[in-house]
Amino acid sequence: MHAAEVARFRSKIVAGPGDGDCSIWMGSIGSDGYGGYFITRAGMGFCVRPNRYALALATGSALGADVFALQECDNPVCVKVSGSGALCEHVVAGTQFDNLRRMARARRGGGRPTIRGLGREARRARSVALREAVQGGVWDADAVANVRTATTTPNSATTCSRSGMHSISVTT
Repeated sequence: MHAAEVARFRSKIVAGPGDGDCSIWMGSIGSDGYGGYFITRAGMGFCVRPNRYALALATGSALGADVFALQECDNPVCVKVSGSGALCEHVVAGTQFDNLRRMARARRGGGRPTIRGLGREARRARSVALREAVQGGVWDADAVANVRTATTTPNSATTCSRSGMHSISVTT
């Protein structure tokens, strides 16, 4: 990984001022509401999940396909990696079992044709609204809170996602 790629990645993030605030991905957002970051490896371009890229960057090592970047904050455009002992967890490393356990606890997944609470379209709309709430690189706490409040009901938080299967090696 090149320093320019890392700088480009970091330029697409607006971090909230508080420890509990998310760091919002300002780049592309897919139809599922999760971000996408385009990189090149060995002359081939592909898209990775920004939360997964952030986790690889924070750990300084490649993430295997068995490592999931779980969003404990239930914000699919959050890229804030939580350190050990953090009071409010955001993006953390986990396993498929951890992901499935979280989904079951939140009453999501399980092969149902629709996601309980926020569906794909609503999750994407929420992600886009969060991105727009911090447009221009300015954290607007009221706008962020309004988006989160307007789209969150019990058991409606977004699903955690396997954040890509590419092994990403990050060095600065």
